[in-house]
Amino acid sequence: MITDRDREYMMRAVAIARRSIREGGGPFGAVVVNAAGILSEASNKVVVSHDPTAHAEILAIRKACEITGSHNLNDCTIYCSCEPCPMCLGAIYWSGIKKVFYAADRNEASAAGFNDALIYTEISKPPRMRNIRFVKIGIADARSVFDEWNNYEEKISY
Repeated sequence: MITDRDREYMMRAVAIARRSIREGGGPFGAVVVNAAGILSEASNKVVVSHDPTAHAEILAIRKACEITGSHNLNDCTIYCSCEPCPMCLGAIYWSGIKKVFYAADRNEASAAGFNDALIYTEISKPPRMRNIRFVKIGIADARSVFDEWNNYEEKISY
């Protein structure tokens, strides 16, 4: 069920996306919310920061984690002006966010020049079949790093 509060947060994400255009960023905004209200918000900063990972969702998640002092946002919801791209979707899963609301979908983003179809296609391919060349350099010691991690008593799993 979509509540009036959900609509308010979504309108905020869309307003951030609109403002982002005037600030030289991409047309995307995101708001991370917990039970207390808005925890963080961000706009797309890819061009202005010369950082292809500076998507609104990523930046909002980073801010929320910094504010909470935790990498786990499992008590949060994210409101996105657009359906998250594959990178942002991965970050949402890794952060533990349990619910995503979005306004525009990936087809609407594609029509505006933000086409992620190739990435969705590439992810499903074996590495050797992707357009970007992936080469595994098998180093036996690389596996032992995971053994060390699994045996590390002070690790914090995520």
